[in-house]
Amino acid sequence: QVQLVESGGGLVQAGNSLRLSCAASGRNVSNSAMGWFRQAPGQRREFVATINWGGDYTDYGNSVRGRFTISRDKAKNALYLRMNNLKPEDTAVYYCAARRASSGVASADESLYVDWGRGTQVTVSP
Repeated sequence: QVQLVESGGGLVQAGNSLRLSCAASGRNVSNSAMGWFRQAPGQRREFVATINWGGDYTDYGNSVRGRFTISRDKAKNALYLRMNNLKPEDTAVYYCAARRASSGVASADESLYVDWGRGTQVTVSP
């Protein structure tokens, strides 16, 4: 099992940027697809972005496409999410997730992710 720890959340004004990081430990996630999901109060968890094991394929939720960028650093066993032009509706707890070892295909389906972080809060003020 892998431990995932998110960081980089905070309070920002609309239009600004944040970069979230996710540090993995316990196993090497370099051959696992990874993703970011988010959950706002009173709402279901929502797919944000996913990246394949090689880092050469990414996909995004419609609400963040063109504003957010997912990336990974295999050497550091880390995942990132660059969020630009933030909007109040981006306010949520953001979770990092990893598929099991050797499951390298990126996916928006959260049921395919076996390891989850505890999340980091992102709050965007108008």
